[in-house]
Amino acid sequence: MQTLAATVAAMTTPPFGSVLTAMVTPFDEAGAVDYQATWDLARMLLASGTDGLVVCGTTGEAPTLSHDEKMGVFRTVVEAVGGRAPIIAGTGTYDTAASIALSREAEDVGCDAILAVTPYYNKPPQEGLVQHFTTIADAVAIPMMVYNIPSRTSRLIEVETMVRLSQHPRIVATKDAVEDLDYTRRSLEDLDESFAVYSGSDFMTLPMVELGAVGVVSVASHLVGEQIQQMITAARDKDLDTAQPIHDRLLPVFEALFLEPNPMPLKGVLSQVWRSVGDPRLPLIPASTGTVDAVKEALANAQNS
Repeated sequence: MQTLAATVAAMTTPPFGSVLTAMVTPFDEAGAVDYQATWDLARMLLASGTDGLVVCGTTGEAPTLSHDEKMGVFRTVVEAVGGRAPIIAGTGTYDTAASIALSREAEDVGCDAILAVTPYYNKPPQEGLVQHFTTIADAVAIPMMVYNIPSRTSRLIEVETMVRLSQHPRIVATKDAVEDLDYTRRSLEDLDESFAVYSGSDFMTLPMVELGAVGVVSVASHLVGEQIQQMITAARDKDLDTAQPIHDRLLPVFEALFLEPNPMPLKGVLSQVWRSVGDPRLPLIPASTGTVDAVKEALANAQNS
């Protein structure tokens, strides 16, 4: 069986698929990781429009998970998926050495790729970013996706820096959550076509795919994955008559899911429309009833229109 790394080396299609779900981490009533719900959620997502899973990222509340909990989630999702879809492990932190150690362990338990976020809090310069990401990539044999989200990290990975990173053989994609179409346009103009740009914000997916992005790392795909998949497929086929109405129907869902900090609204809704995934861990809190109701109303409208 050809490995994902080998497939990426000769990439002509999106390396991880078009719709990657940034999974929540389910907790039980006591606040511990619910590994059975994690297993079930991974299986449910693969049956509802998801091509690959991003685990222990922002939506997965990575900052509040212990090392052992992250490894438990990685193992659980690897077992649940059974090689049927790529698993991208969130292993990046503001500490390069710790990121390397977790990345190696994620590789050892069978994760297919790693997601490394821009180092947050310590605000490294662009050269520090290059050395951080390439040092991690040098330490593993699986592909890396670079997560560029300046609204959370206080550091933008500049286009020129991303071009330098893309020259590393294992840095194959970026999750672009910059939310600036001019930045995305310049990136796609300067990056080689073999380097994959994914939208990191659901509401930006359609315009970014129109520019040349290959897909999305999605929060909303927990709820509307098949519709997002249809939208991206149509957009990549230049069929905006199909893609635009889907985007318009889903936009209220995308917006409602961020009325409060992610993943508060999503967890509240999932617990009502699927099964309990528990409350977020402090310092996040449960979403308000009004926000959960707003997401449910937008979801109902999108599904019935």
